[in-house]
Amino acid sequence: MASKAVNWKQNLNVLWFGNFIAGIGFSCIGPFIALFIGQLGHYSDTQTSLYSGMAFAAPFVIKMIVSPLWGYLADKYGRKPMLLRASLGMAIVIGAMSLVTNVWQLIILRLLQGVFSGFISNANALIAAETPTEHIGQASGKLSTGNVSGTLIGPMVGGVVAELFGYRYTFVITGVAMLSAFILTIFFVHENFTPVKNQSNQKQPHFLSGIDTAPILLGMFLTTLFVQATNNSISPILSLYVKQLDPTSHNIALVSGIIQALNGVAMILVAPIFGRLGDRIGSHKILMFGVLFSMLPFFITIFVQNVWQLGAMRLLVGISDAALLPAVQALLATYSPKERISQVFSWNQSFQAAGNVSGPMIGSAVVLIGGYRGVFVATTLIALVNFLCLNKNIKTIK
Repeated sequence: MASKAVNWKQNLNVLWFGNFIAGIGFSCIGPFIALFIGQLGHYSDTQTSLYSGMAFAAPFVIKMIVSPLWGYLADKYGRKPMLLRASLGMAIVIGAMSLVTNVWQLIILRLLQGVFSGFISNANALIAAETPTEHIGQASGKLSTGNVSGTLIGPMVGGVVAELFGYRYTFVITGVAMLSAFILTIFFVHENFTPVKNQSNQKQPHFLSGIDTAPILLGMFLTTLFVQATNNSISPILSLYVKQLDPTSHNIALVSGIIQALNGVAMILVAPIFGRLGDRIGSHKILMFGVLFSMLPFFITIFVQNVWQLGAMRLLVGISDAALLPAVQALLATYSPKERISQVFSWNQSFQAAGNVSGPMIGSAVVLIGGYRGVFVATTLIALVNFLCLNKNIKTIK
């Protein structure tokens, strides 16, 4: 029986929206998490900082651990069921955060938010499986802008909603938006899924075992980790660095939010262009360009003298991300076996989460040694390591 034709463009548009909302859901708490925790009890500054760090990191740590499990289940039962599980679970959990009465309830719900991760990785896997080969780069380019832009714009959205309506309404609005992604996925996302039948005595393969292109896939995982680490290394110190560059400003939070969102704006505008170009000349060439180009703004940021220069460099970082992230997704789609594609994308999400956690930790640690500018020395060196590793790995791609 012939497979039913799938409208890959419709899938792409709906899943872009879902990725965007999921990105906001993971990041919208950032601007006010310490203030919100301060309303939940009488804590010292040290306790507030500790609880804020735990609540912020909780979903990323859990996501890093459980993502491969959801990938395995997606390859066994289908990507759409996993999309529905993740979107509905996140809608309930994020909405429930509006009802917490103490900090431990918030931390537990943030941990559960990580448990219900997997929307983004399975969206990538479904698009990779259902999109015609000649359009994978274009589709990956567009889809990747959803998560990244949601993550970057999330703090601004969360801050604005919290300022206008209160902290708790941020969770309500985000939960409702995630519920709408769940409903749209039910009716407008379709896939042709045929589960792979394994022999009863055949063990489930571990990680990348048995995949001929494993070195290429592992290289993409490491690239994802490096990119996320360099992008997020500035997160803990951005507002403080802005204050150092412009000590007389009375709008530090607003300026910091705008600067943080600039690379997301650049990525939304440029990523589809790089995606289409990658379909023509090869995604691996776009990837190499992106890594090389990323070192330039990181290095120049060491010497910036005002917030406008800092903003310009973050805009250039967004252009490098627009080349890097879609190219990684396209190469994963190209070199993953179809029967394990969800597992591959889930492992990539684990490495992404590791970058989200390690980047701020690196940034905070480097500040103690080399000051704010030292963070950009470190990110430049990480980008150089990424290039050297990728240059060796990319030679296996023909």
